[in-house]
Amino acid sequence: MTAHVAARRLAIATATSHPALEPDDAHLVAALARHGIQPMVCVWNDPDVDWSQFDAVLMRTIWDYFKRYPAFLSWLDRLDQLGVTTINDSRLIRWNSDKHYLLELARHGVAIIPTQVAPAGDLHALLSTMPAQHVVIKPTVSGGAWHTLHGTVGEAAFDQAVTQLPGGHDFLVQPFVQEIVSDGEWSLLYFGGIFSHAVIKRPASGDYRVQGEFGGSAEPVQPSASTLAAADRALAAVAAIGHGDHAYVRVDGVVCAGRFLIMELEMIEPFLHLGAHPAAAGHFAQHLAERLEQDRWLPQIASAPPMPATTP
Repeated sequence: MTAHVAARRLAIATATSHPALEPDDAHLVAALARHGIQPMVCVWNDPDVDWSQFDAVLMRTIWDYFKRYPAFLSWLDRLDQLGVTTINDSRLIRWNSDKHYLLELARHGVAIIPTQVAPAGDLHALLSTMPAQHVVIKPTVSGGAWHTLHGTVGEAAFDQAVTQLPGGHDFLVQPFVQEIVSDGEWSLLYFGGIFSHAVIKRPASGDYRVQGEFGGSAEPVQPSASTLAAADRALAAVAAIGHGDHAYVRVDGVVCAGRFLIMELEMIEPFLHLGAHPAAAGHFAQHLAERLEQDRWLPQIASAPPMPATTP
C-alpha cells in the first residue's frame, strides 16, 4: 500500500496595496496545484495570518516592504523563529533588500553602473563634486522608483528636489544612463540557477522609468551570449559572497558601449514576466516542488537514529 503524502501548503505573500494574485502569476499557481502544492494568498503584514500553518512562504507582490522596512525585517525574524521556510531564503532576502550589495558586487569584479552611496544629509556635499552631471538618486532600500530623482546637478529645481528627500535613508547616486531610454533595460530571469527567459523593458515617451505603472512596456527578447555571460558572472559573485542558493532571480541591466552593466539583482519580489512564458511558469513550479520535497525529508534525515554498525 502506498502511504498518502499530505499536500504542501505554500503561502503566496502579497501586500495590502496588491492583495490579490497578480495575473502574471496565474500560470505559476496553476502549475503548483498540479504538483500537489496548495497555494494560499496572504498579505505579509496581516496580523491575523498564522504563518506556522505553512510549509513555506513564497515572496511575490510584497511591493511595499521598503516603505515598512523595520516591520518587514521583524516579519522575516518571526518566520525564522517559527521555522517557516522563505523562498528565497531569508538571509538572501535581507542581503538583497539593501542596494549596498551593488558595491559588494563591484568589489567582486562585477560590472555595475558606477555607484556612490551617501546618507541624505551628505547628498549635497557629494553632488558638489559632480557639477553639471546628469544623475539618478534613489534610496538604497526602495522599489518602483520610490523617492527616485533624476536631473542635472546644479539646476535649481533638481537641487531643491534633493533637499526635499526624506532623511533617515542612504541614497544611491548614479550617472543617468541614456541607453535605458534609447535601447531599453534588460531583465534576465533565472529559476533554480538556470536561465529561463528574458525581456527588454522600455519607458514611455518622455519618461525614463520602465515600470508598467509609469507606462513602461516589456517584450520578450533573446540575450546575446555576452549579456548572458555577464549575468552569469554576477550570480557567481553572489555565490562567492555566500548566497549561492536561490529559487528565482531577475538580473536587471543595460548594455553600454557593448558591455552589460548590472543595475539590480531582484531576489525578493520581482515581476517574473510569466504571462508570456507559460512553460517558464511550469519549470519554476517544478523547481519549487522539488525544493519543498527536499525540505520535507531534511528534518527526518537530521533526526533519524544512526544506522547500526555492521561487521564484515
